[in-house]
Amino acid sequence: MKASAVLLPHASKRLIARGVSVHPLVRSAMTEGTVVITLGTTNAYVADELLGRTIDHGAFAAGVIDDRWNINARIAEAKEIVLRYGEAIEIGPEEPLASLGPHDVVIKGGNALDPYGAVGVLMASSSGGTVGRYVAPALARGVSIVIPISVGKSIHTSIAELSLRMGSKRIDLSSGIPSGLYPLTGHVLSEIEALDLLFGVQAIHVASGGVGPGAGSVSLLLEGEEDAVRQAFAYVESLAGEEEPVVEGRK
Repeated sequence: MKASAVLLPHASKRLIARGVSVHPLVRSAMTEGTVVITLGTTNAYVADELLGRTIDHGAFAAGVIDDRWNINARIAEAKEIVLRYGEAIEIGPEEPLASLGPHDVVIKGGNALDPYGAVGVLMASSSGGTVGRYVAPALARGVSIVIPISVGKSIHTSIAELSLRMGSKRIDLSSGIPSGLYPLTGHVLSEIEALDLLFGVQAIHVASGGVGPGAGSVSLLLEGEEDAVRQAFAYVESLAGEEEPVVEGRK
């Protein structure tokens, strides 16, 4: 059976977050280890799903793209969420890095998804921001990195190639804060993987964008057994009522 579906950006984020919540690596870390949810607009939905409650989405972001490369106006109001054995804990700034190991997971979003499955993360901070704080130590320690990202962020250029061309000191003119691009690798989880994990259907990215309420949307083709496709389609349709959070960049 086949079905076509359109997901608005905030509906996509909810779907992806549900997929993250059932990912085997995340489920294992929720019961046997530590999960670090770094700041990000999609990760705010992930936090909802793993905490079992709604957090303040407007505060849970660092860098944002509005009409330019920008910083969340409320960036000082939130910090990374750390779950140990499924429970939120308060920790010092260096404690998670010291304790993380191969049974743990760092959840880190991105800004671009290339045709080869690599993810690009814009870096405005000269120290690399969240990437500098978590990614290198995670890779050094064998910590799994799960990357929630929409196929709507797909680009046609190699992230590895772009990362060599960019950098805050290389850009002469910029709409917003000049940035570098970090080539992030890990377990990518988009709408495609989420629908497979949740319903066992194959989803194919058909189109991106639209007009009016469809601006920023992604269009998908769903294929699979009839019951699975019907369940997936009904779930996607139920996300039409998902409210769009307000995230504002600095003026």
